[in-house]
Amino acid sequence: MRIGIDCRTILNPKTGERAGVGHYSYYLVKNLLALDKKNEYVLFFDYRFKDPREFQQRNVKIRYFPFSQYKKFLPFSYSHMLITAFLNREKLDIFHSPANVIPYTYSRPSIVTVHDLAIYRHPEWFPRGQKFSVSILVPHSLQRARRIIGVSQATKNDIVKIFKIPEGKIKVIHEGMKLEKCPGDAKGLGKKYGLPGQYLLYVGTLEPRKNLVRLVSAYHNLIARQKHLAKYKLVLAGHRGWQSDLIFKKIKELGLTNQVAYLNYIPHLDKLALIKNATAFVFPTLYEGFGLPVLEAMCLGTPVITSNVASIPEVAGQAAFLINPRNERELTEAMRKVLSSDSLRQRMSSAGLIQAKKFSWRKCAEETLKVYAEEFTKIAQQRKNKEQPQEKNKKAKVKTKARKK
Repeated sequence: MRIGIDCRTILNPKTGERAGVGHYSYYLVKNLLALDKKNEYVLFFDYRFKDPREFQQRNVKIRYFPFSQYKKFLPFSYSHMLITAFLNREKLDIFHSPANVIPYTYSRPSIVTVHDLAIYRHPEWFPRGQKFSVSILVPHSLQRARRIIGVSQATKNDIVKIFKIPEGKIKVIHEGMKLEKCPGDAKGLGKKYGLPGQYLLYVGTLEPRKNLVRLVSAYHNLIARQKHLAKYKLVLAGHRGWQSDLIFKKIKELGLTNQVAYLNYIPHLDKLALIKNATAFVFPTLYEGFGLPVLEAMCLGTPVITSNVASIPEVAGQAAFLINPRNERELTEAMRKVLSSDSLRQRMSSAGLIQAKKFSWRKCAEETLKVYAEEFTKIAQQRKNKEQPQEKNKKAKVKTKARKK
């Protein structure tokens, strides 16, 4: 097989810039290449990706979209036609897009991974300006693709419900977990970021669906009623997203400026160390396609308080303290219970480590490679079925000519 994979979401893996789809793409490709030395891979990168050496091996070709730096100046249709022409030149048997969409005009066999459909379930959580992608490009991609990979059963259910896609076309393949060596020096981390020795932690983009206004309010209720728990600060880490001002407004309104620390985006290894040294990880999201931060926290042995919605129960299993994210009292009570009991935290930590072992990038790569092989076999069979009638017609014509003679 000649397999093409869109790797443009992988920008700078050495500094940890592989959140979201980039994270998935990086580890999927790395594990596919380690696993499969037989098939040929064509990896398509963004022009900003400067060092492809870790992906280079005998069965890999590296390609850069030569016009991607000018994409913002190109009309949409022209941009997609250029991408299609570039892909067609490689004569791929299978093209895999890990980012929800395939080029609009690409018609050769393709596979697409769907990570998150929150914008369809709750458009009020997102800024305007994505109408073409939401209304046309994603639906077109899902209809055109030969196969769809959903990163959770919850995501598969949404694909079926929203787009009326047959269940048999969708394969659930969970994401994996891979921890680089991360520093465990709590003192060094505290000094670097001005943190106390004990803290509750949230990591992720600060945006409406992460439910952080309610988290801040629940935390306020916690320390107002249980004053001895005020020694645990609430730490928020991640990029400021759409409507993040509402979170800081709530912090100020409740007089929590000294109790809630905001660290902005932090490097990948620091993030892991921050999670590892947290007393508990709190992730009261309203919707996730998978829930990688929950998996990271469990893998590091940190007790997790998170939501009982969407894909989160699939990832957390029985290892986390699951709450209704819209119930502020439940969230407050969960934090109180976890912070008040060393034995509970120890049990949650042990259970989380066991649960996290169920998710591996090698397994993700093996199951993805199986999808490639299944589709390639179907394509070969379809071509054979088309050729057989043509061969019969040719033979019939030869026989007819022979009789006439």
